[in-house]
Amino acid sequence: MLDHMTFRVTDIARAKAFYAAVLAPLGYSMCFEGNFGMNVVGFAYPEPAEADGKKADVWFVDGPSPYGGPPQTSGCHLAWRAQSRAQVDAFYQAALAAGAKDNGAPGLRPHYHPHYYGAFVIDPEGNNIEAVCHLPQ
Repeated sequence: MLDHMTFRVTDIARAKAFYAAVLAPLGYSMCFEGNFGMNVVGFAYPEPAEADGKKADVWFVDGPSPYGGPPQTSGCHLAWRAQSRAQVDAFYQAALAAGAKDNGAPGLRPHYHPHYYGAFVIDPEGNNIEAVCHLPQ
């Protein structure tokens, strides 16, 4: 089971605004913003297992790692689970309004499985991001 993931971005303010808008329809909110020698923002989904009801599982860090590697994370595919098809639709609309590029409008993808309802967009860094609902609704 995954606990969290971190993505490097070229513009933390842009990432913060973009992901705040895009993840809100899925129930996520920004729960952390700080600086550890680099600017960092974290987004959380309310989880009852955490004392404060939130645990950041998606982090964005401004700029390249001091340990090397590319200056930003790009070309990745990241999917968030939605609780309904309406959430997938709202994610897609919010993403387009925030400047994402369409990479697959909301709809059934029966070649994955009969109830796979997803939407795909390209974020400002070039990542293919998705919201998906696996429920038959």
